Amino acid sequence: MRFQPLFSLLMLTTAACAQTSPVKVEVRQADGRYELRRGGQPYFIKGAGGGQFPERIKACGGNSIRTWGTGGADKVLADANKNGLTVMLGLDVTRERHGFDYNNPTAVAAQLERLRADVLKYKDDPAVLFWGIGNELNLEYTNPKVWDAVNDIAKMIHEVDPNHPTSTVLAGLNQKEVDYIKAQCPAIDILSINTYAGLAAIPEQVRKTGWAGPYVVAEWGPTGHWESPVTPWKASVEETSSQKAAVYQSRYEASVAKDKTQCLGTYVFLWGQKQERTPTWYGLFTEDGKESEVVDVMQYLWSGQWPANRAPHLASFLLDGKKATDNIYLQPGQPYPVVAAVTDLNKDPLTYRWELLLESTDLGSGGDRESRPVAIPDLIPAGAKGKTTLKAPTKEGAYRLFVYAYDGRDNVATANIPFYVKGK
Repeated sequence: MRFQPLFSLLMLTTAACAQTSPVKVEVRQADGRYELRRGGQPYFIKGAGGGQFPERIKACGGNSIRTWGTGGADKVLADANKNGLTVMLGLDVTRERHGFDYNNPTAVAAQLERLRADVLKYKDDPAVLFWGIGNELNLEYTNPKVWDAVNDIAKMIHEVDPNHPTSTVLAGLNQKEVDYIKAQCPAIDILSINTYAGLAAIPEQVRKTGWAGPYVVAEWGPTGHWESPVTPWKASVEETSSQKAAVYQSRYEASVAKDKTQCLGTYVFLWGQKQERTPTWYGLFTEDGKESEVVDVMQYLWSGQWPANRAPHLASFLLDGKKATDNIYLQPGQPYPVVAAVTDLNKDPLTYRWELLLESTDLGSGGDRESRPVAIPDLIPAGAKGKTTLKAPTKEGAYRLFVYAYDGRDNVATANIPFYVKGK
C-alpha cells in the first residue's frame, strides 16, 4: 500500500503527457485530389471562426475552430479538446496597414522570434490542426516583402513542428497575390481565403489564378458591407437573418460542396457576435447569445439534419411601408408605422425587442475593432410587438432601427433598416 501514492503520481504524469501529445496532420494528394489527414484519417474541415460557443459547434456537426492569434489560445484549445474539435491556430503577423515596416529587418526578425515562441508553446497540443500565418496581409498593403516574412515564418514552423501544415490567409483572391505566394512562399502548404458574397466563385477563381495546391476558405458569411447596397448617406444595407440563412446555404452548396479536388473545408464567420458596421452583421449569435436562422443552416450543411426547433423566420421588415433598400427619409418627431413579419415553424410564441441606434461612425477595415453606436431610447412604445410605431428622432442625421424576434428557446430573427431624419 505504501507504493500507491507513487503509482498514482506516475499514472497522473502519464495521463498528462498523453494529453499533450500532438496529432499528426498532413496534406496528401491522391487520385487527382487533395485531402487533409489527421491521425492518418481523412479530415474535411467543417469549421467556425471564433471559439465563443464550442459546444454548439460540436452539437451542430462542426469539427473545428479558427482563431486569428494566440491571445486566449489556452482556453480555446482546452475547449476544443473537451468538445472533440480541432483548431486552425492563428499567428498574429502585424499588418502594414497598422504601421509595420517590412523593410525593417530588425522588426521582421523580432516578429519571427515572437511567433517562434508561440509555435513552441502550442505545437504539441492535440487540438492543433494547422497554423494560420497572418490574416489578410494583402489588405491595403504596398510592400511584397511581407511574403518573404511569411515564408520565413512557415520555414521556422516546419523546422520546429513536423506535425502541422502551414497556411496564410488572403482577403479575397486575385492573381497578384497568388503569383507572389507561388514565387515567394514555397513553405506554405495550404492557401487560405476570406470571402463573402464571392464564395460560390472561389473554386473557379482558384483554378483561373493558377493555384494548383489545396485551399481552405478561412472566412465566409453574409454579403459584406462593402458588397451591399449603400444609401445616399453612405449607410450599407444589411441582409436580414433570414436572407443571410438563404445565401449561406446557396453559396456553400454551390461551391464547397462541389469542389472535391482542392478544397479542404471552410470556417464560417462569425461563431459568436461582434460589432462591425452593426451589432448583427457578421455574428451568427446575438449579443445575448441567441442563435439566428443561420445556425440552423450550418447544422444542416454540416450534419444533413435540421434542428428539431427552428429559429424564427423574418419574411419582411418595413418602415413607413418601405424596405431597407428604399433610401428612407423621415421628418423629425413624426410617427411612422413599422411592421416586422415574423413566423415560427414550431409555433413558438414570439416576443420582440426594438432598438434605435445612431448610424455607426467608428468604421474600421479588415475586421478591426469598432465601438457600438449609441442607442436612442423611448421612441418605440414599451412592449411593442411586430407591428408598432416609431417616432422619428428630432435631430437631423442617420439612424438604424433594429428588431429582434425571440422564440423563447434561445433562437432569434434579426433585421434593421437605415433611415435619415431630414432637418426642418
